[in-house]
Amino acid sequence: MSDLHDVVIVGGGLVGASLAIALDRLGLDVGLVEATPAGALPAVFDQRNLSFAAATVNALTALGVMQRLQGPPGPIRRIHVSRAGDFGRVLLDAGDYGRDAFGQVVVARDFGHALEARLGDLQRLTRYRPATFVGLGDCADGRREVRIADASGERRLRARLVVGADGTRSAVRQALGIEASEHDYLQTLFVARVRTAKAPDGTAWERFTDTGPTALLPRGDRHYGLVHGVARDAVDAVQALDDSAWLQRVQAVLGWRAGRLLESGPRSAYPLIQVLARHLVGERALLLGNAAQTIHPLGAQGFNLGLRDALTLAELIGDAARDPGADDLLQAYVQRRAPDREQTLAFSDGLARLTGNPAPLLRPLRSLGLVVAAQAAPLQSFLVGGAMGFRGQVPALCRSQVQ
Repeated sequence: MSDLHDVVIVGGGLVGASLAIALDRLGLDVGLVEATPAGALPAVFDQRNLSFAAATVNALTALGVMQRLQGPPGPIRRIHVSRAGDFGRVLLDAGDYGRDAFGQVVVARDFGHALEARLGDLQRLTRYRPATFVGLGDCADGRREVRIADASGERRLRARLVVGADGTRSAVRQALGIEASEHDYLQTLFVARVRTAKAPDGTAWERFTDTGPTALLPRGDRHYGLVHGVARDAVDAVQALDDSAWLQRVQAVLGWRAGRLLESGPRSAYPLIQVLARHLVGERALLLGNAAQTIHPLGAQGFNLGLRDALTLAELIGDAARDPGADDLLQAYVQRRAPDREQTLAFSDGLARLTGNPAPLLRPLRSLGLVVAAQAAPLQSFLVGGAMGFRGQVPALCRSQVQ
């Protein structure tokens, strides 16, 4: 096994694994450093629901991942948005834009198995697992040293490019000395699978409240994926609710739009904290996905944004057909990703702060905004473009529709 690679990716989660698959298409020698042992999935691949924008579905189909899903995804054909206490609502229908769906809802664990199956096809990939990232060394002869630890002790890899795809508390980011800004929304998102009296019909329901968003996402197994935002100081009380009281709480927020809530699976809780890296690149190193930006899940853009990061990098490397860690290539990556990153961050953070602000004076303004958005075609087109992942210069694979 060679310790020399074109690219070493630290982190085998959603974005890191997807990047490894994209780089294999280019014929690159890739090393993937994973904390999880063979035969197990990273913790991120749990029962939460992932909302894949249409651009993401296109890309993952082209990469051969969507075909490996064990269960059917749930199409999002309509999006219904409202806010508790405000009048007005926005209803977007994919058919009005010549589309069958805005995107698909996939269970994270199913996606993890699909990625694992696809990674197993790759002939040039070396997987270091279970292994822990220890630190970075110097750059010499066009390669950067990466120190990892596994069952055999510490070992040293060398790569022309090191990619940090190791999540919100990225050790690669810290090793590069890149600072990150944080904003705590003082909210926690509960995630569960729920069953309703009416089977999902392709409508995603999103209801804003003072303590965060509550949404029902149509899954492919005749259930909904539920996300329910609560104030941080109410987490213990909500976690302690029995299933009946839990369903009553959510029903009170959502109303009866999707019918009566009948049954809930186990609940998982995730604190909502935005973490933004102040820089994306270092010498022969780059940050992707949550290591670069962990954003508010409102609009479900986190993984979609991270995948566009990964595919843009792969596209630039493929176009250049040369050193993947060259400084000019990394700077081109930063420039190309800036508009999409900035607009997506501004949208998710701005909407989260606006919809979660309980100030009475904001209610008529928000209501007016909902009314305008429901009637203004240009604004709806902007929202649809963002929801489908077609904002700015997206990677070519996001626009392909390979079946």
